[in-house]
Amino acid sequence: MSEHQCNCGHEDCCGHDEPPMVTLTLDNDEVVECAILTVYEAGGNEYIALLPLDENGDSEEGDVYIYRYKETAPGEPELENIEDDDEYEIAADAFDEWLDMQEFDESDSEE
Repeated sequence: MSEHQCNCGHEDCCGHDEPPMVTLTLDNDEVVECAILTVYEAGGNEYIALLPLDENGDSEEGDVYIYRYKETAPGEPELENIEDDDEYEIAADAFDEWLDMQEFDESDSEE
């Protein structure tokens, strides 16, 4: 899967105003609501980029969480920490490229 699926099951769903959400429990047991930005491939693995939101639903200071992403069964995602610095660099660079493309597409549609 190179694009995310929302919880309604429609691939690349555009029928919802709200982005798909996930509740994440961090290593320190803090619970954070996150918007799913994208699921993407890089270096032979799949990754997910999550935007943490505060209690008002606003994004926090430019933080984005990147995890290795797997589906253990249809509709059952599993997130794994990226322990290797080289792997993290590959995942982060690919996310930056995705983000650049989103900004390019947005500026292209404004013309």
